[in-house]
Parts: sequence; C-alpha cells; structure tokens
Amino acid sequence: MTTHSPQGFGYRARRTFTRLVVFLVILGLGGGVVFLLGQLNARTFTVVQENGELVVMKGRALPTGAAAYRPGDPRLADAYAPLPLEGQDVTLLTQQKFTDRDDLDRALFPLLETLARPRIASGEPAKVERGLYYLRRAEKLSGITEEQRRSLQSMLTDVAFYQARQKLEDARRLVSEGLAQLKLAAETENRHARAANQMLTTVGPTARDLEEALRRAVHSESAPNNTPVAPAPRQPAPSPAGDASGTPPSAAPTSDAGAQP
Repeated sequence: MTTHSPQGFGYRARRTFTRLVVFLVILGLGGGVVFLLGQLNARTFTVVQENGELVVMKGRALPTGAAAYRPGDPRLADAYAPLPLEGQDVTLLTQQKFTDRDDLDRALFPLLETLARPRIASGEPAKVERGLYYLRRAEKLSGITEEQRRSLQSMLTDVAFYQARQKLEDARRLVSEGLAQLKLAAETENRHARAANQMLTTVGPTARDLEEALRRAVHSESAPNNTPVAPAPRQPAPSPAGDASGTPPSAAPTSDAGAQP
C-alpha cells in the first residue's frame, strides 16, 4: 500500500493556494480593466443621424454601449437636444468620438454656423428667425474656441439689425391695432365711448405719425439697396371760408365805396 508523505501534501496545498491567488489577481485585474473601460466609455460622446436630426449620444458606464444624452441642467438639455439638419451632410461628424464635452462643442459649432449663416443673411423674417434659433443653440456651447466665439458674436451682430426691424414692425402693428380698436369703441354706444374719444383726441395724431414713421423705417428705409425715402409732404389744411380761389376774407380786395375819388 502506498502512503502519502506530509511533505507531498503540503506541496500540493501550496500549489493549489498559489493558483487560487493567481486566479484572484487575474480576476481583479480583469475587473479593474472592465471598470476603467466603463469609465472611459461613460465620458465618450458620439453623434448619430436619426430621422433628419443629429442626436448626441453618451456612453454608458459599461465597456460598450451608448444612449441619447439627456443632461439634467435645462440649459445643457437645450444645447444638446436633437438638432434638425435641414439636408446637411454629417457623415464625417458621425464617424468621430469625443472623450471630452468641449471637443464635442467645438465639433458641433461649424455645423450650427453652416445652418445659421445663410438664413440670417437672407433678410426674410421666417428664415432669419430660423437662423437665430441655431445661433441660440451655438451660444449654449461653453467649450467653443475663442475664434468660434468671435464668429458667433459677428453673426449675432448681423442678426441684431433684423431683430430690431422685426420689433419695429411689431410695434407698428400694435399701434395700428390699438387705434382701430379705439375707433371702434368710440363709434359704438357703450360706457367706454367717451373715454375712447378722449384717447383718440389725445394720442390719435401722434400715434398715426408714429405708425407712418415705423412703416417707412421698416418697409422703405431698411429695404436692401434702397435709399431712404423722403416723407411725403403734408397736405395743407383746409382754408377758412372764403372765395372759390381759397383767398381768406382778410385778403379780399376792398370795396370801391371806401376809395377816394
């Protein structure tokens, strides 16, 4: 019968223990690698094109996988919301990965600039408003470069003119509507008729002059490649009762009865 020496048993025990330690070390290193890869992926941004929009994706806390970026800060949520592309080709952008949000901002800015610039230069209110939407999105990107900030400021300066013109047009429309409503109230039998008449008497002429000035400013003097249009001369007020030629009574010839022979 063969017997096992104590030395042989101890050797096998040490070898088993060593293998267990090595296995645990390898397992720990593997877990560490998985954790680090998950942390790196969680800081990685990508963009994808879905239904004509550019969607910003952020990696999950796993070695792979991503989900649409939905930051809790409302300002950031607006900045990284799905972006309408309006036919722009973003193939190169969708092939990139960004390990920092600033890098993502710098990559998104040229796209926003391309979408905004021709619209704010069109002079058409609807297109200018659309271009302003893209500029507001660009303003919320905190990681853009100084050169990009200067470009953004230049576009904002350009669009200020169109914003001012639109506000003047809104003011003209409000003045016109206010006068029309006062006139309606003044001509109708109601408890406000007297007050409406007083208001029309007080502000009516000035308001009409303001409305006309705003109309000229918006539709004539601010039109592209147009020289300012001189205001039309006011029509002379009706002359007091006199002869058919319009000569007032004080200017009429004196009677022969009063003349010396």
